[in-house]
Amino acid sequence: MTHATHAADAAGAAPRAPLDLLYSETEEELRSAVRDLLTARCGPASVLAGAESGHPHDPVLWGTLATSIGAAGLLVPEKLGGQGASHREAAVVLEELGRAVAPVPYLTSAVLATEILLGCDPDEVAPLLREVASGRQVCVPAVPLTLAPGAPLPGAVRDTGGGVLSGTVTSVADAVAADVLLVLADTGLYAVPAGPAQLTPRVPLDLTRPLADLTLDGAAGTRLADPGTARAAVAGALLSGAGLLASEQVGIAEWCLTETVGYVRGRHQFNRPVGSFQALKHRLARLWLDVASARAAARAAAAALAGGGADAPLTVAVAQAYCSGVAVRAAEECVQLHGGIGMTWEHPAHLYLKRAKADSLALGTAGHHRGLVAEFAELPAP
Repeated sequence: MTHATHAADAAGAAPRAPLDLLYSETEEELRSAVRDLLTARCGPASVLAGAESGHPHDPVLWGTLATSIGAAGLLVPEKLGGQGASHREAAVVLEELGRAVAPVPYLTSAVLATEILLGCDPDEVAPLLREVASGRQVCVPAVPLTLAPGAPLPGAVRDTGGGVLSGTVTSVADAVAADVLLVLADTGLYAVPAGPAQLTPRVPLDLTRPLADLTLDGAAGTRLADPGTARAAVAGALLSGAGLLASEQVGIAEWCLTETVGYVRGRHQFNRPVGSFQALKHRLARLWLDVASARAAARAAAAALAGGGADAPLTVAVAQAYCSGVAVRAAEECVQLHGGIGMTWEHPAHLYLKRAKADSLALGTAGHHRGLVAEFAELPAP
């Protein structure tokens, strides 16, 4: 018997079921549907064209993903108009979106905003949650993309009276695509129509996930939750977002590894495939091991979030501390081992490197999450 089993027996509780990291048949079917859609509608050429235009979001692609496949409502219970699925299914979608660096507001709307709304009183948020789950509205939380689980929540927005809000929030992801903004103010959580908000676009590292500074100057909002409930809901959403972001990072790393292996197999020097050189084989073998480990960490985080266990914060912190670096290294290897073509704007490798770098800052850096792991394990910093 394991120590965990002995502890459970001593406490009079049933031992915890082992963590299942494998993909179910339903999850594989969902992956196939999302991958087919992205292959047909989100090729590298279209993503590059959107990035160059400065308007990367593809509303037609988002509409199909959100409504035809039902991805926008995966985390929403069926009684509230969603699919009643779990974080495991949402993680599969994010893997595929990472593989395609898809310019859609899934992380911000279908994960972060949805989790915030689910943390509030269902009677207060049900109408908005149904709109988000159906894909009819894009809802984006007005928090900096870099805000991490366990970090102090911002208090820049004030209620000047009667739900009239004033303040500025920096680096809000996908605000340009939002129909509704979820604003955390000093008196609670508010739903604010995006129209009256003043957006100042920022130059993002990741051209497929635009950032903007949001200024509210007397904008009227609908109160959804009191301050305590609102802050708890935002904190919970940040935890879920960080855990599921690890799956997007796995998708990025997997694409980079697959494309690099294919390239070095076909690229010849001295009448031999470049991939047959021992030094490159060793580099790619190490990267394959890293990607496999990252997948296990990301799946563990998704499963822990789906199960709602007490160890979810630790599992999420471990996943982010590891997957963040793997995605960046895979993208760097992709650029370098593609040689000259990998350095050009025309090749999509730079999109993956930029998404990986941006993701390494989103929802907490690897260093922040390593600090959380140390806290959870009661290991003091040196």
